[in-house]
Amino acid sequence: MSKKTIFFMLAFCALALGHAAYAQKTRLNLYGAYVFDDKFDSYYSSSSYYQGKIKGGFQWGGGIEYSLRPEYGVEVLYLRQTTHAPTTYASSIGTTRETDFDLGLNYIMLAGSRRAFASNEKVEGYGGLMLGMLIADLKDPDSGRSASATKFAWGLRLGATVWATEAVGIKLQAQLLSAVQSAGGGFYFGTGGAGAGVSTYSTIYQFSLGGGLVFKVGAKE
Repeated sequence: MSKKTIFFMLAFCALALGHAAYAQKTRLNLYGAYVFDDKFDSYYSSSSYYQGKIKGGFQWGGGIEYSLRPEYGVEVLYLRQTTHAPTTYASSIGTTRETDFDLGLNYIMLAGSRRAFASNEKVEGYGGLMLGMLIADLKDPDSGRSASATKFAWGLRLGATVWATEAVGIKLQAQLLSAVQSAGGGFYFGTGGAGAGVSTYSTIYQFSLGGGLVFKVGAKE
């Protein structure tokens, strides 16, 4: 991920926090989850293709959430996973290779949350849609070459927050994140030039189970 992207993300979050904190409607969320394996493939022809798997693993991140109303919130969040992608790919000249790529996945998302409160107000259910981008960093350990690309991403999540105190809660959630990556662009699973100019796409679907902690800014313990 570029330094400009990180700076923009942090600056945006800081502005959002500064604008909202005075009203005590801001929440800080910390996330941790296990992401399951996801298969992918793309075939240009019977002799040119790639197929593989994004290995599952730990995903971490955090976000700043602002309560528009008691039952609605909007959040800017960042999620990171470092993993591997064992891939088999072939070119039109008939060569076939297998490579275990090093892969870093960085999601920057804007999420809306619809909240539902239990009768005792200790349990708060939520769910919503997320829109944003995936910044993917790929490295071929065999050749040492690397590439990075930014793709549109969307997601869905459903979960619950159990409030241990007025200010601290525990999150439990299920989440789906998806992004479309193109074989014709500058980043794809394949050889350096085999896919140039080819318009083919492979959609990534990452399902995870996990949770985290939530802190109400300005709330009393």
